[in-house]
Amino acid sequence: MADKNERPIKVVAENRKARFNYAIEDTVEAGLALSGTEVKSMRGGKATIAESYADARGSEIWLINANIPEYLQGNRFNHEPKRPRKLLLHRKQINKLIGAVDREGMTLIPLKLYFNERGRAKLQLAVAKGKKLHDKRETVKKRDWGREKGRLLRARG
Repeated sequence: MADKNERPIKVVAENRKARFNYAIEDTVEAGLALSGTEVKSMRGGKATIAESYADARGSEIWLINANIPEYLQGNRFNHEPKRPRKLLLHRKQINKLIGAVDREGMTLIPLKLYFNERGRAKLQLAVAKGKKLHDKRETVKKRDWGREKGRLLRARG
């Protein structure tokens, strides 16, 4: 039986277009350095990471352009909605991600923003390479064929 303190994972924001626009190579779970009003706003389910990305500045990785709107009851202690947020990773993970971005021309794309079982805000970060137009068309063809094949198999019995 589960402990009383354990909660299910609560997804706050998801970047659904990322898997269509990018070829995902690897994923990493990163913590976020947030202020109190940002956490309260996220617990209300109000955050978007659709147009955001991660960038290496110095020897740290930052989440850029993620929108966490102001908390309504936050008054003067509120945060800026689109401020850069530091990602909390181990040094080896940071070096690996920076190396992939520098050497191989990869991009760091956030896939999912969520609260884990312990109630901590986490970000699923992907090392990805941008797809070309013909790759995107191929993805659409495979998805459509999969749907059509499922319909045909259900119709046959």
